[in-house]
Amino acid sequence: MSNCNCLDLSFAATEAEASLGIARLSLCLEEKGLPGHRAGDVKIALAEAINNVVEHAYAGITPARVQVHCRFHQNWLDILISDTGMPLPGFCIPEGIPAALGETIDELPEGGFGWFLIHELTSDIRYERKEGCNRLSLRFDFPDSG
Repeated sequence: MSNCNCLDLSFAATEAEASLGIARLSLCLEEKGLPGHRAGDVKIALAEAINNVVEHAYAGITPARVQVHCRFHQNWLDILISDTGMPLPGFCIPEGIPAALGETIDELPEGGFGWFLIHELTSDIRYERKEGCNRLSLRFDFPDSG
């Protein structure tokens, strides 16, 4: 990767458009030189964060657009996900504590692992609500890539 490369993508906050957007972003990041050993982590965290926007930020309201801005250098990648949906509860990032598993297969939770995965896979997470816009920043460090 060169000193600084940027990638921007915008798509409707629907399941179908989000799925296409995540696939396109993943491919473009790999083409720009995202280290292979971090590609899976980035894709999972990106998918979890964007799916949260679709499912929760726009729950019960008309979906608008999701904006994704990626900025990467040789040893790190920053991803900024912006939307105009509802804010995160309490205007802060959830702690990322995984849901309890239960004792049988029938008791396994359907969700509850998204924020846990995002916390585990990123180097830093930041959130702000500014002028009606949610701004979630995810950082991925890869110091051993260069």
